[in-house]
Amino acid sequence: MKFSEQWLREWVNPPVDTGTLADQLTMTGLEVEGIEPCCADFSDVVVARIVSVVDHPNAERLKVCQVDCGEKQLLAIVCGAENVRAGMKAPLARIGARLPDNTVISATELKGVHSGGMLCSARELGLSEDADGLLELPDSAGTGFDIHDCLFLHDRIIELGLTPNRGDCLSIAGVAREVAVINQCDLTEPVIPAIEPTTGQSRSVHLAAPKACPRYVGRVITDVDVTVPTPLWMTEKLRRSGVRSINAVVDITNFVMLELGQPMHAFDNQKLNGTITVRFASGNEKLRLLDESECELNEETLVIADDRAALAMAGIMGGLESAVTAESRDIFLESAFFTPGAIISRARYYGLHTDSSHRFERGVDPAIQRRAMERATGLILDICGGAAGAVTEVSEESCLPGTKTVLLRRHQIRRVLGIDVPDAVVTGMLQRMDMVVSPVGQGWEVIPPSRRFDIEIETDLIEEIARIYGYDVMPTHLPRTHLKMHRSGANGQRLRKLRNLLVNRGYQEAITYSFVDPDLQKELAPGQQVMTLSNPIAPELSVMRTSLWPGLVKALQYNLKRQQQRVRLFETGLVFKLDGMLNQVPAIGGIIYGNNFPNQFDIPYSSCNLYDMKADTEALFQALGEQSALSFRAASHTALHPGQSAAVYIKDQLAGVFGALHPRLLLRLDLPENVYVFEFYVEILSREGVPKYKRLSKFPSIRRDIAIVVANDIPVAEISRCIHDIAPDELINLELFDVYHGEGIEKGKKSLAFSLTFQRSSSTLIDGEVEAIMSRILEGLDHEFGGKLRE
Repeated sequence: MKFSEQWLREWVNPPVDTGTLADQLTMTGLEVEGIEPCCADFSDVVVARIVSVVDHPNAERLKVCQVDCGEKQLLAIVCGAENVRAGMKAPLARIGARLPDNTVISATELKGVHSGGMLCSARELGLSEDADGLLELPDSAGTGFDIHDCLFLHDRIIELGLTPNRGDCLSIAGVAREVAVINQCDLTEPVIPAIEPTTGQSRSVHLAAPKACPRYVGRVITDVDVTVPTPLWMTEKLRRSGVRSINAVVDITNFVMLELGQPMHAFDNQKLNGTITVRFASGNEKLRLLDESECELNEETLVIADDRAALAMAGIMGGLESAVTAESRDIFLESAFFTPGAIISRARYYGLHTDSSHRFERGVDPAIQRRAMERATGLILDICGGAAGAVTEVSEESCLPGTKTVLLRRHQIRRVLGIDVPDAVVTGMLQRMDMVVSPVGQGWEVIPPSRRFDIEIETDLIEEIARIYGYDVMPTHLPRTHLKMHRSGANGQRLRKLRNLLVNRGYQEAITYSFVDPDLQKELAPGQQVMTLSNPIAPELSVMRTSLWPGLVKALQYNLKRQQQRVRLFETGLVFKLDGMLNQVPAIGGIIYGNNFPNQFDIPYSSCNLYDMKADTEALFQALGEQSALSFRAASHTALHPGQSAAVYIKDQLAGVFGALHPRLLLRLDLPENVYVFEFYVEILSREGVPKYKRLSKFPSIRRDIAIVVANDIPVAEISRCIHDIAPDELINLELFDVYHGEGIEKGKKSLAFSLTFQRSSSTLIDGEVEAIMSRILEGLDHEFGGKLRE
């Protein structure tokens, strides 16, 4: 939020300079993010009165003005502004003056006529983007006075970075209250009298959604002259607050919003039909907004409507068809209270963010609407003329925020802050913040003002005391506590081991959002119930992830767009499963793409494949202990290639899956090469036993090689399982070293060559014993798979 320091000091003027004021605000939680001059640097520009204006003898569009700038003689100034006229006052850059663009004014001749200076527009002084004519100064401006003094251009613009809980400080009034409390000085609020109606015109109001809009205040003002220029003092305050001047009526509503914190809106009353109704939009209802964009409203959007159609998106932006224009003569002013819950997600849903929605999302004082209406009415009558009708106020008291009574205890102040704050100091602080304070036995009962949505519990009040008392004056003490180092659990150790192993194998750890793109998640984890966010930060991050793959795929795409041709990433984190209730499941996932090795001159490019991913998977499980319980089975996963995917089991319990992304996904995601992914559930991995010591045998081993012919559809893993089951004690190593299809092998079959190593830990095996084991193995393979020894 930006505001003028001069404007603030009209409300409260503490005896401190700008720097001290900024420090005070920052130390009380209203962080000052910047201080800057209110205008660009220029010099020797004064207030001048135009005495006479005549046509230039040699130029049709120029005028020759006689100008009084407080000197003994009038100056002749050649000017081309359309609004120049005798009697007006405007800025004059005298000879030698320097403008914001570093132009130095000198005496010159324009079409044969001498000009002794330059009459300036607001744009030429850096005060506006508007270059249509001279900057017209008020008649009260003293002729010959420096323009800086006339317009208070020695002012500074202060920018605050407010936290969402301090919506009450999104106005001059709110900041002024804080400054008054800090400095214990008086607050000078403008006198806002009630405007008596002078016309019988009014418009009825109906609250069809009282929970979203429990209070609505409206008023008809007739015979308004919208074409009247907004006074310079108001446009300057708006400009210094970062708000552009539009027309007098709109400027006044913006001024009241900045001054009091109540957003307002003005409708062209002649474009309205019947009763004003605050309701939720009907299905497929459309509205063209002030920025000329058209929105298709959903049924969760609160609108202001008449008997014919929706007129405005409540608390966000008005509609174009009912907007006040230069031709408007009768207006209908709106000042309403919309609950934060009704506005907070709607603006973002439509890609909008306005000053109005910014305030309503954070909470507007529910008791200020009538006061803001009277303030705006008075300004409109003073500036634009007209006649005000009676105020129409409709409210549903049961839906308005109620008063809260919070118990504040002395011992809690001491416990939380570590200091004793005298009772009189506590009472004075809270009362200066407009809180109702009632002493009770153990402390105080406090009722915060209606504008303070952020004060709910005792700790909130203690925070208020701390920031006003001053964080910088509180004594500091080191905490006294008994610290104890806790041993890391087995699960944590296992997870660290897995991370370190993947890093050693060339992976880099990634941390991605837990909320992901719903469309991408449907592709990568189809058929799963998802938790949808009610207030997502963006439409493409609107659901909680049920898999780590969407985040890893997005990270891969991000890296590929930045010319990273070798990507190996892994992530550990929670995935969110909905199965009647929400389950947060720890998981570990990874993704590989591109060259299997970093670029080296002596290693040719080798694109990673399924077996590289399988090797990483086996290494993960081997690091956890027993690998004998691990098995791989063909998997059917719609996100994975049907011939290049596998499910991993530990003792017949599914631990996860890995494989190549489906070619359909590669095409959709614009990935030029194969991508391989894995995902395992940490909880199942953590169930593995602690690795056990096994004594090495001192007796010799015996190796035998066999080649078995089996059907093509029999997995190697099943053959290996069968061999291990037949010789569980003597077989210490089993390796597949060849797979053969071709001449000498029957069609539909394959030859698998295995190396078997036998050894005992207690005695030496002899050939006869090994031959007997081999016979049992061959018989078992023939019985279970029809496997025959290749001849």
